[in-house]
Amino acid sequence: MAAFHPLELLALTASVLVPLLAAAHAVLYKRDVRAAIGWVGLIILVPILGAVLYVLLGINRIRRRAAARSPEALGPTGGRHRPLPEAALSARLGEAAHLAALAHLGSRVNPLPLLEGNCVRPLVNGDEAYPAMLEAIDGAERSVGLSTYIFDRDPAGERFLDALARATRRGVEVRVLIDAVGARYSWPGMYTALRRAGVRTARFMPTWVPWRLPYANLRNHRKLLLVDGRQAFTGGMNIRHGHLLGARPRHPVQDLHFQLTGPVAAELQEVFVHDWHFTTGEQLGGEGWFPPLGHCGDTVARVIADGPDEDFDRLRWTFLGALAVAQRSVAVLTPYFLPDTALITALGTAALRGVEVVILLPAENNLRLVAWAAQAQLWQVLERGCRVVLTPPPFDHTKLLLVDDAWALIGSANWDPRSLRLNFEVGVECYDPPLARALAGLAHAKQTAGREITLAEVDRRPLPIRLRDGLARLLTPYL
Repeated sequence: MAAFHPLELLALTASVLVPLLAAAHAVLYKRDVRAAIGWVGLIILVPILGAVLYVLLGINRIRRRAAARSPEALGPTGGRHRPLPEAALSARLGEAAHLAALAHLGSRVNPLPLLEGNCVRPLVNGDEAYPAMLEAIDGAERSVGLSTYIFDRDPAGERFLDALARATRRGVEVRVLIDAVGARYSWPGMYTALRRAGVRTARFMPTWVPWRLPYANLRNHRKLLLVDGRQAFTGGMNIRHGHLLGARPRHPVQDLHFQLTGPVAAELQEVFVHDWHFTTGEQLGGEGWFPPLGHCGDTVARVIADGPDEDFDRLRWTFLGALAVAQRSVAVLTPYFLPDTALITALGTAALRGVEVVILLPAENNLRLVAWAAQAQLWQVLERGCRVVLTPPPFDHTKLLLVDDAWALIGSANWDPRSLRLNFEVGVECYDPPLARALAGLAHAKQTAGREITLAEVDRRPLPIRLRDGLARLLTPYL
């Protein structure tokens, strides 16, 4: 028998050892059983390619690096602002006093306190959000912190570039953090343009992959703008021309953003400062970033930072808690609906208890695989009495959870594994019946314009479509 050439022996050894090590790593370190099974199956079926994909997309490299974050990276929110006692929250909520149990859960899973005295203003689409954000940047005196997943170099992005450059020239401390994958959604990119304009800019988790990956993991999906530590903007909106519906863009996208003032702005500032320190090592602090903040409104709010590190599962626990305490109504607005078994059970349980559960999804989705996988799961919530409504075009990117017209969760997270387990997200829970009712009005308008689908309609899909959707659902751990 001919002896193996050393290179052939090396290749053979690698073809066996690398998949074995990748599969062992998935078994040992994947928290989600479905994800572990999916990755091991992929590695077994296509050993080399599966192992390479697992190394690129499946390994959480954040946990080890997150341990290096300095505790001093956090701002002074906890010391400056006294948390609102749950008993005081119950008295303030009146008929919705049962939601104080949700606040108690939040205090157990989240280190940031519940703060009173905030003002939260909804901003519909880029037509309302961008002018308010640009006005805030132009009025900045001491600091501007901007964190976004996508910052396109298009007419909308150019307006932000100009405003940030003007602020820099005025002597304002400006810091811009763009996710390294999101930065590639336009070419030429905005990262280089910002740096050439003198704006301090960094990319979150740089990657050597030279193209954008819609299904990439471990990304910073947060959208934050902090101005002088006093004004904060957050929600689901990236910086893209498509959000300016009045300009009739080629690819219009509906979305909802929020302007926040009051003590909760300091909590959002903490999240930005934390991420900037993690990315660059620079520590931001002082009154230019954390000024004294007084009360300015009636919203009781708390920021929820979520990610695949020490912040793991905070938003998921909040979703589960909100569904558990709901007594009358739940409205879910999300562009990507791939809930895990626990969330599906919680939605169904709420509906079986008599809670009106309405799930609003876009009729047209920008990610086909996600839309197909979502269709394969809809029967599980429909058969328990949840209502599913498809909202009309253009594509709706809104992320919102409403409970009993008294509590709202706003922010960047979708109802999918990527948002709830793999990416860095931020949410703000708001205890404020007038705000929740106003947002419920927006949701109701979408529901009225939409089309409700039934369990019978889902079951009537042709067999090839059901097979397509079912196969897409198998990819849920990677979507």
